[in-house]
Amino acid sequence: MDQIFTELGRAFAWTLVSSLAMGVALGIVTKIFDAFTPGLDEIDELRKGNVAVGIVLAAVILATGLVIGLTLHAPPPA
Repeated sequence: MDQIFTELGRAFAWTLVSSLAMGVALGIVTKIFDAFTPGLDEIDELRKGNVAVGIVLAAVILATGLVIGLTLHAPPPA
């Protein structure tokens, strides 16, 4: 029974680590993407209803999430 609680605790801890890593990484990536597009304020364009900017920003966020998710779920080196 103790092993079950240990594994549940470990899974919960990794969930917290993954969530924090994803949040920090997505914040950093959006700032970097904003730096690479110097003449364009993405948030302002989204407020105006520019769907093209929303699609590009969503693609950047999804790609980053995919990479981070696969990295966090990779098996540890032997």
